[in-house]
Amino acid sequence: MGRALITWGGWDGHEPDKVAALFAGDLRAAGMQVEVTDTLACFDDPGALADLALIVPVWTMSTIGKEQSANVCAAVEAGVGLAGCHGGMCDAFRDDVLWQFMTGAQWVAHPGNDGVNYRVRVTSAHEVVAGLEDFDVTSEQYYLHVDPAAKIHAVTDFPLAPGPHEANGPVQMPVVFTKMWGNGRVYYNALGHQANVIDHGTARVMLQRGMAWAARK
Repeated sequence: MGRALITWGGWDGHEPDKVAALFAGDLRAAGMQVEVTDTLACFDDPGALADLALIVPVWTMSTIGKEQSANVCAAVEAGVGLAGCHGGMCDAFRDDVLWQFMTGAQWVAHPGNDGVNYRVRVTSAHEVVAGLEDFDVTSEQYYLHVDPAAKIHAVTDFPLAPGPHEANGPVQMPVVFTKMWGNGRVYYNALGHQANVIDHGTARVMLQRGMAWAARK
């Protein structure tokens, strides 16, 4: 199935090392060769990126070099898959708008912080969610700014926690989406505040399927 690159770092509160190890185990079980690194230097060589089947970033906040970001975007545009979750992909590199354009969303808030009880509702028959049931989560509930080109496959309902967003009334917020970046497939799942949110059950199945879908065949 080809080679996958997992790179982790950034804010320690999201347990990037544990999340990266979880992803690595699932990808190896699926038959992929996996490289795991804790540096963004892996994005310096565009030729090496072009040979990958899948890139999985696990970096909350932090900063990325302009050339590094451009290299990843070019690789995905050419057909390399991109998959990730929670802040590790869509709250990474907040000052890099090209990264945000490619990944398809940016975290802006989690009203109620950690410990919010909410339901994730499946809304499509796409292969990343087909046959899966709605389920409940106790974690951060991500409020995202989402690319209108994204194809939404699961949502959660706002508002549950108090805040100025309440004045807008009910909102269906994407939890799982897919999109294209050139020839590359992009998968995102907003769950994964810590590894124990995504190491079991439907949330884990969604991520396993999402990485398999995104990976270049």
